[in-house]
Amino acid sequence: MAIISQNPATEEILKTFTSLTSDEVDQKIALSKSAFMSWKKLGFAERSKYMIKLCDTLHAKKDIWAKFASLEMGTPFVQAKTEIEKCAFMAGIFAYRSEEMLVSQKVDIKAIDSYISFEPLGTLLHVAPWNYPFYLALRPVIPAIMAGNTVLLKHASNVPQVALAIQDIFDEAGFPDGVFQTLLISASEVEKIIQSPVVSVITVIGSEKAGSAVASSAGKYLKKTILELGGNDPMIVLADANIDDAIAGAVQSRLRNCGQSCNASKRYVVDKAVIDDFVGKLKIAYEKQVIGDPFESTTDIGPLATKNSLEEIEAQIADAINLGAKIITGGKRIGSAGYFFTPTIITRVTKKMRVYNEEVFGPVATVIEVDNFLEAIDVANDSEFGLGASIWTTNYELARSMIPQIEAGNVYVNSIVRGDPKLPFGGVKKSGYGREFGEYGIKEFVNIKSVVIK
Repeated sequence: MAIISQNPATEEILKTFTSLTSDEVDQKIALSKSAFMSWKKLGFAERSKYMIKLCDTLHAKKDIWAKFASLEMGTPFVQAKTEIEKCAFMAGIFAYRSEEMLVSQKVDIKAIDSYISFEPLGTLLHVAPWNYPFYLALRPVIPAIMAGNTVLLKHASNVPQVALAIQDIFDEAGFPDGVFQTLLISASEVEKIIQSPVVSVITVIGSEKAGSAVASSAGKYLKKTILELGGNDPMIVLADANIDDAIAGAVQSRLRNCGQSCNASKRYVVDKAVIDDFVGKLKIAYEKQVIGDPFESTTDIGPLATKNSLEEIEAQIADAINLGAKIITGGKRIGSAGYFFTPTIITRVTKKMRVYNEEVFGPVATVIEVDNFLEAIDVANDSEFGLGASIWTTNYELARSMIPQIEAGNVYVNSIVRGDPKLPFGGVKKSGYGREFGEYGIKEFVNIKSVVIK
């Protein structure tokens, strides 16, 4: 099968790759097993040396690596470099902190010794998405490797050059053969890898559909899965919020990466007392965004990643308009080549519309008017997803009372939802299960073993 690399800004075919044969996949799985037997025996200090070299490689060649994200994903080059820097920061955090996160824990029971140890599981298969092609590929990979596991990466088929670049990063950092391997294969070949006895755990970052398919396959073989899936995150703006701060957060969260972010604020849930001010200022901010060539330094928004993404957003917006929604700004594609779409604000949104219920994976924001904070909580929770949420208010006592009532894995007050290597990240409901990052995240990749000596 051919795997095609295409530039979404020009629709030019950049390169064509041939997917691995079945025998080649078997060889890589066998190598992963062999590498695990030696990698797991290394102490944290030794693993850390490799990870620090990876961190240095990311920093030293960030312009080279970022170029691939801009070419295949359409990410503005400035933003792509920031993505590489985030990867380096993540590598540094786990290089220095994994040991303390996984130190054996003493338990006080009647015995000569009793403790809980954390031991690597084996080989991780990570099914990665295209939207942050470096960061979301490495997010579970780095802690899994630091915990002593080996990794097979099945990246999204529209970013093969990024997938191979990640392999180059590990090779340049000097990791032993088989500790990390990229697999250029189709989605149809994933189940074969899942069923291999070498693979112990599978992570998916992607759509609800992708996560469900992988989890179903893994379930047949009793394999552990960790899923970070879609989101339809609410941004609650209360009457006493600092509107200018909220606007800045709304623009950054929703429009970064052309709106193709799982934890972006997608539903603006706004108190009626400030909705006119909010929408008016948001319109001005959205219309200031510069759309264009990802390699131009002035570009804020590049193209959507694929033609399918563009057509899906158009269908979602058409459905909303047909059912009575109002377009405040945007709502259309731009140019004759490339998958460019204008930043869009939609009001008069109701529950019967697709944009209310579905994740819109692009630069489109829906505005939903509410009467008070109680109604805001109801609207925020009225979703099949539960990845993140933000609350914008100057009443911190009220915000603290609202946090336990929000059905989400992450709640931020007066800030956009971000991933931080020090904090566990994940969702509830159809946003998935399990956690990445932090102590809770790295412990997803270990056997938690109870030991008693009498």
